[in-house]
Amino acid sequence: MSTAAALPGHPFQLTGEFYMKYARDRRTSISHEETARLLFEALPWIKNLTGKTVVIKYGGAAMVDEQLRADVMGDILLLKIIGANIVIVHGGGAAINEALGHYNLPVSFVNGQRVTTPEAMDLVRTVLMGKVNQELVEALNEHGNFAVGVSGADAGVIVAEQASPELGRVGRITRINRPLLDDLVNADYIPVVASVALGEDGGFYNVNADMVAGHIAAAIGAHKVVFLTDVDGLYENFEDKSTLISNLTLSEAQYMVENNIVSTGMIPKLKSCIHALDSGVFRAHIINGITPHSLLLELLTSTGVGTTMHSTEESCTFDTHPLGNFASKLLENRQHAASATPNNKIF
Repeated sequence: MSTAAALPGHPFQLTGEFYMKYARDRRTSISHEETARLLFEALPWIKNLTGKTVVIKYGGAAMVDEQLRADVMGDILLLKIIGANIVIVHGGGAAINEALGHYNLPVSFVNGQRVTTPEAMDLVRTVLMGKVNQELVEALNEHGNFAVGVSGADAGVIVAEQASPELGRVGRITRINRPLLDDLVNADYIPVVASVALGEDGGFYNVNADMVAGHIAAAIGAHKVVFLTDVDGLYENFEDKSTLISNLTLSEAQYMVENNIVSTGMIPKLKSCIHALDSGVFRAHIINGITPHSLLLELLTSTGVGTTMHSTEESCTFDTHPLGNFASKLLENRQHAASATPNNKIF
């Protein structure tokens, strides 16, 4: 005779031993001690971000892949929940390229920069605000009414002049007007800013989103500016992945730009970081948006996952981020040179 019997109203069976149909061990392979250590490690970083403003430049593959986008938006909301004030800046390179191809609008380049014709500028505005910005705002607002879409031309948030007649409607930022951003942040919203500028001539300009992030961070007095890209950070030699630069100071970043020690694709990001740090932003970060939860790993752990640029050497030693081989070498060289020629300024 079988001893199996169902318990009324429950998905249980007795087969000589107690069995729950839906119960299973959901514990991860990480020990409780390791989980507690990770949470404990995050506490001072959470405290450091609470009440501070972080500008996040969102771009790269993390912007195109739906799952990556959802993960990044979730991480941004977590930063918001722990008390950080978040401002997001975005471009829309892939979506713009797709739209230009769809309408057979010509694409030309001058000195590596894409020319934006008046016809293309109309399309850029439509794509950035009608598609890219809307998608990001919707992704954030799936979790609540957090985000507000902003065109950089709204209320003259971003004002620009023509960068070069050869480039058409490509702009160089002349000023950032912060009242609208301040109002949104103070009302506990996340502004999501598209990189379109109001022209000094009354028209519109396509502006580099990396430069927009740095200028906005400087104008609103942000604590940090973070750039999401498709590589792990800044390299001393991009072909050698062991040369990732974990930390460097503002003067070291300036030295790299002035001496062309940086890959072409990183130049706008590095120049934007330099502008932000030189204007009072405490730190700038370049991280890989493809790495799961890279934002949290960079901002809420002691080791980080990308490149951190510090406004001063003091801020470089303020936390426990390791210097890394490159920054350590520069620091060692600088100290040696300073001891040899104490009256000379070393970059």
